[in-house]
Amino acid sequence: MSRRLRRTPYTDRVEQSGVRGFSVVNHMLLPKAFGSTVEEDYWHLRKHVQIWDVSCQRQVLINGLDAAALLQWMTPRDISKAKVGDCFYIPIIDPKAGLINDPVMLKLDEDRFWLSIADSDVLLYAMGLALGRGLDIELSEPDVSPLAIQGPKAEALLVDLFGEQVREIGFFKFGWIDFEGTKQLIARSGYSRQGGYEIYLEGGHLGSALWDAIWDAGQAYGIKPGYPNLIERIEGGLLSLGNEMTRDNNPLEIGLGKFCTLDGSIDYIGCDELQKIAGQGVQREIRGIVFDGDRCPVCSKLWPVMVGSKQIGGVTSAVWSPRLKRNIGLSMIDRDYWKAGQVVTVHSEDGEVRPGEVSMLPFS
Repeated sequence: MSRRLRRTPYTDRVEQSGVRGFSVVNHMLLPKAFGSTVEEDYWHLRKHVQIWDVSCQRQVLINGLDAAALLQWMTPRDISKAKVGDCFYIPIIDPKAGLINDPVMLKLDEDRFWLSIADSDVLLYAMGLALGRGLDIELSEPDVSPLAIQGPKAEALLVDLFGEQVREIGFFKFGWIDFEGTKQLIARSGYSRQGGYEIYLEGGHLGSALWDAIWDAGQAYGIKPGYPNLIERIEGGLLSLGNEMTRDNNPLEIGLGKFCTLDGSIDYIGCDELQKIAGQGVQREIRGIVFDGDRCPVCSKLWPVMVGSKQIGGVTSAVWSPRLKRNIGLSMIDRDYWKAGQVVTVHSEDGEVRPGEVSMLPFS
């Protein structure tokens, strides 16, 4: 690894925990493998608790009198409904309604926000918009590094460590904890369906101490180091920017219509285009695919989904589900074929043609 791949405040501890591989998100290291298999990690995550270094979810600080105005211009979600303490999932789109990012917006104050971003340079996009409009605003990447504690035992662990107030934090809300004389933000959120929290550590110098404190408290709960699990993600219908959604996709076809205001009551970049798409009706939507054959390989390129000789979609992520005992995947499917139960074939990159059918999400 070169120095241009940014280490995190937790990388030293991740390496000590036996990490076997990394991905790179937002120019920063994301652990992707430890000593156990993906399946072993999947079952552990469903039963116990894991600690994930997700510092790659970089924060964009938007602060100032025009902060809310800039944010509203970037997203079709009506952010005026957000209260201090809320975490809002917001699509950010371009003038053609293509998805640029799908961050979580944390409202810290009436004119102060963090955007916890997926893998694209939202800070530079926001800077360009602010400069173009001459907005009174501060934009920066603060020294904030999220650490996720995920799994059904996460709450009990964190209550032991930080107190009963952790239980009072609602889903997609945040509160505050004290750690080594500092006030730190903790949200009930995370990239899994198993429940958990994310601590937005402000001050990278505290990274090793925070990891150690959680690790030590977690011994009573069978804690393990982990990472966003591919099996759990696909089963839960959690989408990944760059895989299931890119700028070629609009929010309506990837299931984010409930986060879009289409009645003209707010103005945002891409509003006219998104209204046009809604009026015409989307031509494709994200769906699940269940398919047969041996355990499928890693999906490193789009796998055609066929009905007869017609391609009606493409698998973007796929994995063997040990719970469902079948291969499962995510795919954008043409509207004439997107009903659950539609019979298809999946042409995986190992050369196999696998029979399957369309499924709704999440997989049950």
